[in-house]
Amino acid sequence: MKQLTIYICLFFIGLIASAIYPKEYFTWFLEVIPALIGFAVLALTYKKFAFTNFTYFFILLHCIILFVGGHYTYAEVPLFNWIKEVLHQSRNNYDKIGHFAQGFVPAIIIRELFIRKKVIANKSFFNFILVAICLAISAAYEWIEWGVSVCTGDGGDAFLGTQGYVWDTQSDMLFATIGAICMVAFFSKAHDKAIDSRL
Repeated sequence: MKQLTIYICLFFIGLIASAIYPKEYFTWFLEVIPALIGFAVLALTYKKFAFTNFTYFFILLHCIILFVGGHYTYAEVPLFNWIKEVLHQSRNNYDKIGHFAQGFVPAIIIRELFIRKKVIANKSFFNFILVAICLAISAAYEWIEWGVSVCTGDGGDAFLGTQGYVWDTQSDMLFATIGAICMVAFFSKAHDKAIDSRL
């Protein structure tokens, strides 16, 4: 519980810091709202289903990624502007970190839910279904980005963050898929230990 309290404090410190003179308040709101919704859902369901601290840690990490993107906009995060110059890249690629996390973190959440609730009996398809669900979530988020951009016009450009890259949507979904696969391939054993200690 102490560790979770620290995570909650860090969440609000990150949220407040991101809200201090962001690049654009409208973009900031659009970028941090998933974190706020997620926090509310986790808080409301905590008594019925509390995740492991392992999972909460990565959820917090994802929220911080959102806060940084919201504060600067994904196209203008300073560290990734520097990386862009040093590596001679054509765009600021911080958004790819966000989309990697968009696959990685849901994979942890869904994996823990499925294991602890015994959702899938046949383990042969478990990892495939897990990655497929994360890809579906990523695709659905791309629809949301598209919808916001259409409805708000120029106001949604910073939220969409394509930076003129015509394959941005497809590469976003690819990075989310890679994130989900990396979680399954490299963190499953550590996650299993955390789940076992919870049971």
